Amino acid sequence: MPETPMLFFKNVRMVDEDCGDAVDVDVLVADGHYRKIAPGQQAPAEARVIEGKGRLLMPAMFDAHVHFREPGGEAKEDIESGSAAAVNGGVTGVVMMPNTTPSIDCGAVVKTVLDKAAAVSPIQVLTSGCVTLGRHGKELAAFDAMRNLGVKMLTDDGDSTGDPAVLYRAMLYAKEFGMFFASHCEVPELAGPRALTEGAMAYRLGIKGSPPCAEEIIIDRDIRLAHAAGAPIHIQHVSTQLGMETIQWWKDRGDVKVTAEVAPHHLMFIDEDIGDFDTHYKMNPPLRTRNDNEALLEGLKTGVFDLLATDHAPHTPFEKAQDFTSAPNGITGLETAVVSMFDRFISRGELTWSDLVKRYSAEPRRMMGLDPVPVVEGGVAELILFDEGAETTFSTEFMRSKARNTPFLNQTLKGRIDFVMRAGVVLLER
Repeated sequence: MPETPMLFFKNVRMVDEDCGDAVDVDVLVADGHYRKIAPGQQAPAEARVIEGKGRLLMPAMFDAHVHFREPGGEAKEDIESGSAAAVNGGVTGVVMMPNTTPSIDCGAVVKTVLDKAAAVSPIQVLTSGCVTLGRHGKELAAFDAMRNLGVKMLTDDGDSTGDPAVLYRAMLYAKEFGMFFASHCEVPELAGPRALTEGAMAYRLGIKGSPPCAEEIIIDRDIRLAHAAGAPIHIQHVSTQLGMETIQWWKDRGDVKVTAEVAPHHLMFIDEDIGDFDTHYKMNPPLRTRNDNEALLEGLKTGVFDLLATDHAPHTPFEKAQDFTSAPNGITGLETAVVSMFDRFISRGELTWSDLVKRYSAEPRRMMGLDPVPVVEGGVAELILFDEGAETTFSTEFMRSKARNTPFLNQTLKGRIDFVMRAGVVLLER
């Protein structure tokens, strides 16, 4: 895409991870970089002026946990459509999960995926790699070949690595290459059908629930293994208060490098939202309770959770139309994350824009060894404009993902992403 020569954002409110309150400024972007950030500027004659009154300018987001389904699952999503969904949601960088067909477990598949991304995606697409070949939990995947192509995160996402001896050996090996393990925490024998959490709602619907301890046991086990191996570890999509408290306990010890993420849906929805078997609310880990929601939100604010990540998991309408137990787990999130976080939390004073920028833009990039993209003079212009006074209706026409499995389908929420730029190229403008 051709680079936009010069843009002048007039009267915007600038937000960054450490700025506290938004600051009113004019922002000049030229040659893909921030050239001047100050109030009361005059727009250069050659600049295109974008009126920013009532809108916020902030770093574009980065999602460290997405499923683009390619190779093998292109009917649900592919790299091109997933990237379009990301742009629609103000996200300019992602990390793909490796539970594809074939699995992303060797250099050849990594190269195929990254070559495709370079050809069709306007955003930064990274991929994680498997811990074990085929995600079968037995033989270690080709770490070195994947590392040479830029892979840093290793995970058998969707399957916790059942044999702790295999995982311990993987951690010892991977840390020598500067890689880290990301854990999808679950004891399969305890988790059962993984349709919803164990409790009153599961009893009312007549479905065997998944107890929270199925997740919490592996959170503790995998951090203990990382501690023993002297290796870093990342805990994915935490859904329970006790799981979060376990992570906090290990962080307080200070002798293991552990990071963790929480997904927007585990902050917003509970098992009761499932209602009459609505499969849009079926995911893994399952939705828990209001007490869990409130504790997890506090953990995001205080830094128990280093980052927000959507676990964007698209499925076809046919799959999600099956009965509740048979339908696949998963919810899309790339297009809804920023708007829904504003609607549910920021607009109500329960979270700040700086919190969101830190957890959904800066920290995910840092975890992946990338530099954040702050709004500073001389920095690369990778930004979004957000209108707090507008609304977004998540209609079929609005969505760019191939999938529609979101509870927000056809709902109207406060806020709208109006503009997305990456490295001087305008990717979206409403």
